[in-house]
Amino acid sequence: MSIHSSLLNILGFIMVKIILIAILLTLLLSDWKMSFGNGNNTNSNFENYYGFLSKIKVPKKLEFCGEVVSLDNPILLERAEREFYINLQSPAQIILYLKRSARFFPLFDSIFKKHNIPEDMKYLAVAESGLQNVVSPKLAHGIWQFIPSTATEYKLQVDEFVDERLNIYKSTEAACRYLRQAYDRFGSWSLAAAAYNMGFTNLADNIQFQGSNNYFELFLNEETWRFVFRILIIKELMVNHKKYGFDIPPAEYYHPIRTKKIVWKDEIPNLAEWAREQGTTYIWVKYLNPWILKRKLPKPKDYYLIEIPDIQK
Repeated sequence: MSIHSSLLNILGFIMVKIILIAILLTLLLSDWKMSFGNGNNTNSNFENYYGFLSKIKVPKKLEFCGEVVSLDNPILLERAEREFYINLQSPAQIILYLKRSARFFPLFDSIFKKHNIPEDMKYLAVAESGLQNVVSPKLAHGIWQFIPSTATEYKLQVDEFVDERLNIYKSTEAACRYLRQAYDRFGSWSLAAAAYNMGFTNLADNIQFQGSNNYFELFLNEETWRFVFRILIIKELMVNHKKYGFDIPPAEYYHPIRTKKIVWKDEIPNLAEWAREQGTTYIWVKYLNPWILKRKLPKPKDYYLIEIPDIQK
């Protein structure tokens, strides 16, 4: 084959490549216009999310545990808008908050009633952890984010094998006792929430120094300054989620899993074998009982209450 023929073949191959790429780009551009452009098919257009954000406003009033917060004060308005727009910039998180709420909120409400805690306090758990068993830089664990010393103070077991901060029933009971004590001491639920974030001693010191027992009139550290407003905004977005574009079918929420509780008074040398003996699997035992830290459990002081799936036959 001559050099001339080879060059023609190479050029022909390059031309075919260029034509194919041009066709592909044309198809992609057409698809993009259908999705995001100003085409006639409005049903297939997606509104620019940041344009949507610019059109919505934080409500003029917010409410938490019966306390009405007017945003006429420019300081309060700016604090509320900060949390409002930051949360709306993470729509995936709000979707997950809503989905997880179906699993945890009914449980919270039932425990709250026993301790006379307002239902709005469930949004504190969302603000703390997003309804996940997370670990903070200060080594706070679980949905209610107890640090080790506070967990021990409120009778939660924390050791090598068991961490009851990850037990949703016991940690919620402990959170209720903390919040009830804070309310009884400071006289409002907003201050109780602030105490949950910064501790009793620090809050009492600020109240005494500043001469005010109104959370919304106190100047506090950055984290606590934002904390209650974060709760207020999370409540607003979750309660009125359809207003803000989050319309999730009920079937897509993460609903509670049907379980049964096994009372166990002995050690469990091998949790995987124990799970099989109970007619379930290791993954289910760990998923439903995140407070079990190891592959085994020592003999308890009294008993373990272990959840497993309740399979209906």
